[in-house]
Parts: sequence; structure tokens; C-alpha cells
Amino acid sequence: MKEVLYLEVPTPDVEAVKLWLQQEFKPRSGVKVVGSSGIHLTFPQATVPAIHRAETQAGEAVALVIFVWSLQRTTYLKVFRWSEQPVPQEKSLLEQLTQALRDRFPNQYPQPPAIDLSRQSIFDALAEQYPLTVKYFQRMPDGEYDLTRVYWWEQRWREGVQNPQQPRQVVFRGRGQSSQQSAVSGQRSDSTVQPHPPISLSPHSLTPHPSPSYDLIYIGGALGVIHAAVMAKLGYRVLLLERLPFGKMNREWNISRSEFQSLINLGLFTPNEFESVIAREYVDGFHKFFDANNPPESKAPVLHTPTVLNVGLDAEKLLRTCGEKLRSYGGEIWDETEFTRVEVDRSQVTVHAKHLPTEALRSVSGRLLVDAMGTASPIAWQLNGGRAFDSVCPTVGAVIASGFEPGVWDARYGDVLNSHGDISRGRQLIWELFPADGEELTFYLFHYHQVHPDNPGSLLEMYEDFFTILPEYRRCDMDKLVWKKPTFGYIPGHFTTGRGDRLVAFDRLIALGDAASLQSPLIFTGFGSLVRNLPRLTHLLDTALKHDLLSVQHLNQIRAYQSNVAVTWLFSKGMMVPTGRNLPPERVNAMLNTFFGILADQPPAIAEAFIKDRVDWLTFNRMALTAAWKNPKLLLWIWDMAGAVAFGRWLGSYFDFTITAFVSSLVRGWFPAFLRQSQPWLETSFPGFWLWLLTQSYTLTDGVGRPQTPQPETIETVEEQTHASV
Repeated sequence: MKEVLYLEVPTPDVEAVKLWLQQEFKPRSGVKVVGSSGIHLTFPQATVPAIHRAETQAGEAVALVIFVWSLQRTTYLKVFRWSEQPVPQEKSLLEQLTQALRDRFPNQYPQPPAIDLSRQSIFDALAEQYPLTVKYFQRMPDGEYDLTRVYWWEQRWREGVQNPQQPRQVVFRGRGQSSQQSAVSGQRSDSTVQPHPPISLSPHSLTPHPSPSYDLIYIGGALGVIHAAVMAKLGYRVLLLERLPFGKMNREWNISRSEFQSLINLGLFTPNEFESVIAREYVDGFHKFFDANNPPESKAPVLHTPTVLNVGLDAEKLLRTCGEKLRSYGGEIWDETEFTRVEVDRSQVTVHAKHLPTEALRSVSGRLLVDAMGTASPIAWQLNGGRAFDSVCPTVGAVIASGFEPGVWDARYGDVLNSHGDISRGRQLIWELFPADGEELTFYLFHYHQVHPDNPGSLLEMYEDFFTILPEYRRCDMDKLVWKKPTFGYIPGHFTTGRGDRLVAFDRLIALGDAASLQSPLIFTGFGSLVRNLPRLTHLLDTALKHDLLSVQHLNQIRAYQSNVAVTWLFSKGMMVPTGRNLPPERVNAMLNTFFGILADQPPAIAEAFIKDRVDWLTFNRMALTAAWKNPKLLLWIWDMAGAVAFGRWLGSYFDFTITAFVSSLVRGWFPAFLRQSQPWLETSFPGFWLWLLTQSYTLTDGVGRPQTPQPETIETVEEQTHASV
């Protein structure tokens, strides 16, 4: 018996595929016989070429068996041949079957219906298209509110992806600043350089303002409040705007102790406070991808990472703690307040927002606006001409309070990355499972996704998958589970070819976190990346504020770009099924197993460094060469999925990494120390040059996986600084 064909048929209706095989498919050779799960085709021995007849008994028929099954809310088909030698016209027959299936069951990318919540509830509006999603959201404490948020987020994301040439304008210049004039006197701004959309004069421009009320205005209260609290601790006047009731999260966060230490070093948390926000700490974390259909060179053992994402945090408690600290340092929080637009003037920004419960309009001024709105940020879309992100991980899941039978999962372990099947309807679905407090289990289901206007990526489709296939992943009775809250979002990625190929700033405006595509290709979330990079972001932003270096050419240097992370985007590109394509179903799992199998063979420190964005140039190249040697098809697969243009862009990333790593090897041993010694006179005399030198220092250390720790004297409170007049 020999397998001769394996296909994924992109439909959840396995019965429709089976009936089509049995009733409509007309093979060009062989005699069709209906079976319980499909059909088989028989070929009498007389039709077999004489050279192969000796292999079969006299009168025995040679057969192809074609059957289908359902998994991951899609349909899979295999064809087996009972003999070793091909049946008559076998190649032509398999091509006919494949093409007929593609014609009858093409790729489909459904979108949510347009709804009017003034006439019906979100449950009534979505029940027909997403029945399981509605059923289980109705069992969640704030299910109607949360499902409305899921729908809103998907609509907001789709609007940005499908209209990339006309991003909604929310950033305007005030009359106090011409389009050719920087916020820093005597310097010109490059913020209107095409292809980025011009920032026009605001129709609402006001007369000159008095001194701004705040130093920093943050928009977005998830990642934003962490950074806002740090800056408020330094003595800055900080205001945080949050669209939701403050402290409500649709994600949980995991991190390691070594990564969280940066928040302790910055003085935002004490060790005891850190312990208080830990929901669960694991003994180990597992990485394993489905490999039943992989060739031998693409199978892999379980990868163990005991110090990666092994601390599960109570995200809402963490946010509340940061909010309390922000207020204790003199900061303010306006929650349930939605940003509408910002006007950039010579000496300040004026932010306009709406208080959602009362619909009252609010305006407030500050020296600098920090965009922490995440993937839905209209500022990020406008500044980058609609190309805010190149990829995204649509992510759904839930926190389940109880209901699993004993033994389904051991709370001492986390499932960091896991797949239980092959490509499903154009996506390689990947699971994460993290135990939390008590019996709680947090689940995520996501996939790497190409940003495409015909197929932006759907949270609602993913949720219907989640509620359908959760019992396939972890044994459970869905009706016995106690649902605590949903977890969902769009996690962005940017295919960076260099540190300046994307705007993360404008005059007196800077993006942070997911709005700046600040994320790791493997960890998938901006939280861990933000925490790892918080010391340098804080140091650089503090320096810019201290000297009023708030023009775009200064602020655009303050980014968490790492050349060693940028070079890994081809890895994530290789896990995206291009829109409209049908790949061999096992392709992505084979690639993942090839790479993670190599990590499993390395010392634990190598896997930890790679997943925590700390891999250096030599290690990266050694692993890449090992992967190519172990599985020579890997490069062809990536080329097929990414294409020549993307591969060429990646070469730019690789050359940048190589050059940066070479320069780093020459200077990182002495350059940071030289800057610290030169700071007293250099910073005072040449503040703009000093900021540039600091960014280069971090680029040549943190940017190549060799992070430096800011010295205590480099970040002082505002009261200890001499600020330039505002």
C-alpha cells in the first residue's frame, strides 16, 4: 500500500465532499465503487501493463482508495494505491481529481455580516453565521459586551486592510506650525516626505495655546500604562487615555523572571509586588508540531523551554497596579475615552477625544503624544500610508475557570506552541495553553497571516474554529466548561529591511508597542518585547524630552528595532499560506519541525536566546546552515511561499544584520563605557548628537542580541534634570 495523494479541501462540510466524490466525480479511468468514507477505483488486471502483472494474483483488481475525514473544521483527503506500481493513467487521474476538487470547493474568505445593534443584539446578528461563537459567548460573564468588541475590532482591522490607500486622517498640523517647519525651532521636518500621506492643516486649528498641561499623553491603556507609569515615576506629567474601562484586558500575559527583572530594575515594581501579580509559575513549557504526515527529516521531538514564558501573570492585576502607581506619581487616567484626532503645533500637541458614556468632547494639550493603541491605531495607518503592518497573527481564545476532567493538563506545565493538525482553510493553526490561578486554563489559537485586502484575517471565523476544535486539542465536554472571559486580538508584524524603513514617529508624536510593530516573530506579542526593551526606550525618550528633541527626525530614532529580530521575519513568512494558494497540507508543520528539531538538539540556552530575541549572528547562521543541511527542501519551500521579491527584501535584512554584527564586534566592548564617560560635557553641548550616539550604542548592543543595562545614573528623575524651557 502506498500513499499517492494528500490534499486539504477548504470546507468544514466533509459530508458535501464525500457526496461529491460518490455522486458527481467521474474519473477518467477505473471503475468507481462507493465506500463508507469515500470511493475506491478498481482496475482489472487486464488493464495493467504486462510488465507489472506479475505483481498481482490472476484476476485480482488493482485499486485506488480515496477517502475523506474532518479535523480542525476542515476536510482532508488521501488516496492510497494497493500496489507498488502505478495504476493506468494514475498521474492524469490524480491531477483530474485535484483540479475538480479545487473547482468545486475553492478557497473562501467569509466576512462578518453588516449589523445594526440598534435593532438587534450582537447575539441575534451573528447566530446564523457563527452559532457556536454566540452559544459560548452567551455563557461568559460579559459575553455580549465582549463579542461586540470582537466584532468592532475585526471591522476596524478590515477597514484598514481593505482601504490601504485612504487611511483615515487623524493627525493634523495646527496653524502654529507650517508643513515645512519642525517642532524644534530652526530645524526642518522630513515628516511630509512621500509616500507617506501629507499631514494637512487642521480645519479645527485653534489660536495659540498656553503651556501644555502634560509632558506626555498616552493613548492606549494596556502596554501604554506600563511605560506611562515608568515615565511618571521619573517626574513627568502624564495623562493616559483608554477607550475601555481601565484595567480590562482581552489577553493574558506570560513572561520569564529574567525579562520581568527590567521592570524591577527601573523601580516600577518591587520583588514582592512582582510575586503578587504571578498567577502561576511553570516547571517547563513545551513546543510540538503535528508531524504524522511529515517525511522523516521533518519530524522532531518535543522542545523543552523551562525558562521561556514560564511565569503566567494576572494581566488585569498588573494593569491595576501600574495604574495605581501612575496616579501615585501624579499621573491621570481618563478611561472610556476614545481618541478622535490630534493637532500638532510648534510647541505642543492638542488631543481631541470623546468620553463614551456621556459623549462629551474633551481636548487636552501636551508636549508629546505616545500612540499605544495597538494594531487598530489610526495614527499608525496614516503615518505609514496604509502599510502599517505586513503580517498579523489573528488570535482568539479564552480563560476557562474550570470544567476539565482531572488529568487533561498538569498545571505545572505550559504548552507554548502546539499544532494538532495540518493546514486548515489556508491557515496553519497553532495553540498555546497556560495554566493560571487555581483550575484556570488560558487558551490561545492563532495563525501567521499575510495582510491581504481579499483576506484580512477574521477573529469571528477563528472563534468558530476555536469552539469547534478545542475538544480535538484537549479532551473536554464543552458544555461543562465554565468560561471566565475571552482572549483575542490582532498581533502585527512588520517585514523590516532596515531601521529606517518605517515611520514610528511624527513631530511630537511617537508610537509604542504593537502600534510600532514592536513584537517578536516567535513570541507573537508586544508585551514581552516591550518589557525587554523598556530600559532603552525609557532612556532614549527621557533624553529626548529633557532636551526637547521632539521633531520627527529625533523621535523616529527611538525604536526597539533589532537587526537580529528583523532577519527572522522570513521565518514567519514561511508559515503563512499565501491568499488564494493551496499548499501541501503538511508543509508548514514540516518547516516548523525542521527548525524546532534543531533547537531541541541545541543546549537549552540557545533555544532560550532565540525565542527571547537574543540570538547572535554566529548562532543564527549556524542554525540556518544546519536546517538547510538537514532538510534541503526547506529553502525551496520558503522560496515558493515567500516569492522572489520577499526573498530579496530579506537579503537586505540579512546584510544589515551582518554589517551591524561586524561593527558591534569591534565597538561594543568599549563604546557604551566611552559614552558614559563623555556624557557630562557631550550631552550638554550637543544634545541632538548625544541622542544619536545613544541610539547607535543600543543598536550595536541590544540590536544584535547583546543587551546593555542602563547605568543607574543614566535615568534620573525630572527633578534632578535641567530641562530646556518649553
